[in-house]
Amino acid sequence: MFDNIDLKEAVRRAMQTEKNAMDFYLRGAEMMKNAEAKKVFTLLAREEGEHAEWFYNVYPGDDIADLQEFLNTGADQNSEWLKELKQVDAAGFDERKAMELAMEKEKKLAEHLRAMAGKIDNPEVRKVFEQNATSTDHHYQIIESEYARLMGMVHETDMDTYVRE
Repeated sequence: MFDNIDLKEAVRRAMQTEKNAMDFYLRGAEMMKNAEAKKVFTLLAREEGEHAEWFYNVYPGDDIADLQEFLNTGADQNSEWLKELKQVDAAGFDERKAMELAMEKEKKLAEHLRAMAGKIDNPEVRKVFEQNATSTDHHYQIIESEYARLMGMVHETDMDTYVRE
């Protein structure tokens, strides 16, 4: 469905989105006061960098010579990810709001990745989009679990204990 130029652009945009998400989580981790929340955002930042690598490995262009150089360029302050994090910070940063935003962003990203995968004929590239969507769903679950912990909600691993009592 995509010609080579469109496929190149789709993969490049996906790589950039993963970098934007990585920068979001790095900045969010810096802002976190809660040590466990900070660990979650740090983990997610690392995984977003890995996702960018997945796309880099199937990128049909030759204009990005080095992935680390690409990832180490300054954060795009105009990315939706960082703009929205800045809004959370301006309203008085708290972990709960940052995690709510992260869950919203991950949910939308997973939907977008699945939609893109459905438009791609190249099986190798389509598989990367699908794997990324699955991993993005997992990110949502990680954040949701940490959010529940922060809010003092019953953690899913404790559910059986509470049900039996």
